[in-house]
Amino acid sequence: MSTLHTVNKSPFERSNLESCLGHAQPGDAVLLLEDAVVGVLAGGILAGKLADAAQTLKLHVLGPDLAARGIDPAQVVAGITVVDYGGFVDLTVTAKAVNAWL
Repeated sequence: MSTLHTVNKSPFERSNLESCLGHAQPGDAVLLLEDAVVGVLAGGILAGKLADAAQTLKLHVLGPDLAARGIDPAQVVAGITVVDYGGFVDLTVTAKAVNAWL
C-alpha cells in the first residue's frame, strides 16, 4: 500500500504541489482536486514536471473539478488519470495513509 497525497490549491498561487511531488515516494498516489486541477494542462508550465513525476508516482485528477473549471479531460498531461468521485473513494480506501497538502 502507498500514501495518497491530495492537493487542492492552485499551483500558481501556492507551492504545495511542487512540495508534494518532492516528498512523495515512488508508488505513492497524488490526486489533484479543486483549484489544483488548473495545473494539469498539457502544454502548461507544469506539464514537464508532472510528466516526469508520472514515471514514479500514480497521478490523478478529479474529473468533476476539471468540468467545473471548463477543462476538457483530453487537455490533461499524459500519464495523469482522470477519476470521478468513486475513483477518489477507491484511492482513499486503498491507501495506507492520506496526506492533504494544504
